[in-house]
Amino acid sequence: MSLSRGVIRNVHIYDSARPTEPLGGLYLNPSVTRKKFIRMLGFIIRANCPYSVWFQGVDHQLSPTDDPLEPGHYYIVCDIPGGVIWITDERCVARSFSRTVSKRDSRFREQVRNRDRKCVITGTVNRAAYRNEWTSFEAAHIFPLAHEELFIGLNYPRYVTLRSGENDTGINSCQNGLLMRSHIHKQFDSFSFAIDPDDNYKITCFSEDHDEIDGRFLDTVCRDPGDERGVIDEFLRWHFRQAVLANMKGNGEPVFESDFPDGSDMVGEILSGPRAAERMEAELFSRLNRMSPVA
Repeated sequence: MSLSRGVIRNVHIYDSARPTEPLGGLYLNPSVTRKKFIRMLGFIIRANCPYSVWFQGVDHQLSPTDDPLEPGHYYIVCDIPGGVIWITDERCVARSFSRTVSKRDSRFREQVRNRDRKCVITGTVNRAAYRNEWTSFEAAHIFPLAHEELFIGLNYPRYVTLRSGENDTGINSCQNGLLMRSHIHKQFDSFSFAIDPDDNYKITCFSEDHDEIDGRFLDTVCRDPGDERGVIDEFLRWHFRQAVLANMKGNGEPVFESDFPDGSDMVGEILSGPRAAERMEAELFSRLNRMSPVA
């Protein structure tokens, strides 16, 4: 079963030339300013001319300020007569919930734990770390393991300075990881929130903020400029863009179910839902990777 992201939107985006056909939208949390909204629009809007953004009922265009965005209807207006606006055909990746339990990524898990020792999103310290007890704390990949080929194709290995060998792509480097509480990790993998390295590492939620993390900042323990183990901004930037595509473009990408009870037909549920082939590939990769004997 999949859930719709669009049903809770309180910001709606339209082309002024086609005001009845929504281009996308957003569930608004306080971290989204007018400036951030305009920047995020740049991820999903394409045009053959300059354009401006107008708020319904206001007689001037939206300026890129740090004022909070207001809920309502926003219209994209071409600045040149005859200009055309459309939404990008770029899609976010289909991502499974990742867990670091195989030998292949055990080194990644240990390095992330040793560096962070707390949930870097909520700030919750693992007081049991001294006895190596990590229940409910998980090392999350920013760029998912299931899409290692894309990682290579984007030439992202060039950013990684900590690798375990000549053939290591770097996707399992702690520079691509963050320690999170288990339920926060699930939200991160489903693009329910993202970290914006171009806004002082501020956390932006794209759904209901049950944990009150919207507007917080990524903990400095994982991004100390003097520590080579720190996370790489380009990976956070990629994840933030993915979250915008998943939540703001068109009707939004579906939120996939990740909790399959014993006896349920997980394969059947995936294959009967949207983006079945991509999801199945990601799920299979995740499970096969967990059984990998490679050190």
